[in-house]
Amino acid sequence: MQRNAALTAMLLLCCTSAHAQSGSYPTKPIRFIVGAAAGGGLDVVARLTSPTVGAALGQHVIIDNRGGAGGIIAAELTANSAPDGHTLLMGNIASLAVHPHVYKGLGYDPIRDFAPGTFAVSGANVLIVHPDVPVKTVQELIALARSKPDGLVAGSPGHGSAGGLAAKLFSSMAKIKMVHVAYKGGAPAMTALLSGETQLIFASPSTAIPQVKAGRVRGLAVSTLKRSPILPELPTIAESGLPGFETDNWYGMVVAARTPRAIVERLNTEFTRALNAPDVKQALLRQGLDPTPGTPEAFGKYIKAEYEKWGKLIREAGIQTN
Repeated sequence: MQRNAALTAMLLLCCTSAHAQSGSYPTKPIRFIVGAAAGGGLDVVARLTSPTVGAALGQHVIIDNRGGAGGIIAAELTANSAPDGHTLLMGNIASLAVHPHVYKGLGYDPIRDFAPGTFAVSGANVLIVHPDVPVKTVQELIALARSKPDGLVAGSPGHGSAGGLAAKLFSSMAKIKMVHVAYKGGAPAMTALLSGETQLIFASPSTAIPQVKAGRVRGLAVSTLKRSPILPELPTIAESGLPGFETDNWYGMVVAARTPRAIVERLNTEFTRALNAPDVKQALLRQGLDPTPGTPEAFGKYIKAEYEKWGKLIREAGIQTN
């Protein structure tokens, strides 16, 4: 009897502690870490959703841009933060699925060290070139690259980023040489392209579409198997001479592992509400980003599937980030 009573008391204490942790949440402003400079796709999604989330939680959501190392710095900060829901990460394919396969000695493991919050958005990478590059199609780009002994200069949002990986896969499948220049996010990479510092990039829709629409850069194709509704005039790379080519760009919110389940569920609820808000949803769709929030479990399964998929591809293609 005494043993049962002690066990019951322990369970009650744990439940009370968990309730205390989650029932008063949040108790201070929330730090929302973004692994890229301001202005890129990750930053755009975080800034569009944070006001609605903050209002619902009764606290300010402060965007903390930590560009560099392709999002590794941001991911490590989040993985090592207190598991109390006051530090969030807007992660992406690079930080949550690719980096462990191309970098040794990472300070985090995406499967072990994060609790999935919700899938946020997905979209195509857009292959764009500087106006001075004399090509209008993917095939012309490949022919031009083959005529250049030193290859073309391709920018990216960072080593191991979705754009960087798309460029590596493109050069591998097309059997061309490209010089890879990594920047600290999509916005700096676009600035480099506009200035002529680089000749092409695979950009996120939110970064590429305004420049393509304004005629400042030339769009050649999209990286998904289906054409983008926002840029229907652009063919897919797969239909432009590289059958089977496919990459996409996805983002999602995660917190440190061991964050109480009730807090994860609360964050999931509020981010889902924000992503489904008509004004936020339309703003994202206008930038070629499809908001598709879901449960923490669904996002966790997706991360694992992407982790395995890209690990296999990277090993088979011999893709390196540097």
